[in-house]
Amino acid sequence: MSTTRPYPPGDRPEPGGATGASAGGASVPSAGDDAEPAVGRYTRRLGFAGESGVVPLARDFARQALYAWGWLPAEGADRRAAAEDVLLVVSELVTNACLHAEGPDEMWITCENKVIRVEVSDRGTGQPAPRTPHRAGRPGGHGMFIVQRLCLDWGVVRTPGVTGKTVWAELGAPA
Repeated sequence: MSTTRPYPPGDRPEPGGATGASAGGASVPSAGDDAEPAVGRYTRRLGFAGESGVVPLARDFARQALYAWGWLPAEGADRRAAAEDVLLVVSELVTNACLHAEGPDEMWITCENKVIRVEVSDRGTGQPAPRTPHRAGRPGGHGMFIVQRLCLDWGVVRTPGVTGKTVWAELGAPA
């Protein structure tokens, strides 16, 4: 894993809506409605209960958030690559929850100070980790290796007494 801390200090939104985000994917800026996305904190939540096709659903949801927060449409190759990296990380985290943890429960995506944070919660007990040694020519097992390579940081949060975990990853906007 790329980190030894459960989450960056003071940087994790509280699960269950403490950031003000509501179910159904509402975007809630915590710095006021007229704040720029790069200045305020914006959070969206997507619940997966009863949904099928959760990976494309999560990607579309994240893409809509990136448009709302000004990451898309992207000006220049670096900005396009940063937005595509976010969508790839969303796909990898949701896919891992599908393959290893009976599917995802919910996804949070937060934009604050040019950093996108993606969190996917599930009921799985396993510990995600990049496959070691990484074998580029073999199918499967690349998800967390990709997350580790693309992200500023990532980790796993477990709540004592609660089944499951939240896997989070943070990506930065290009300078």
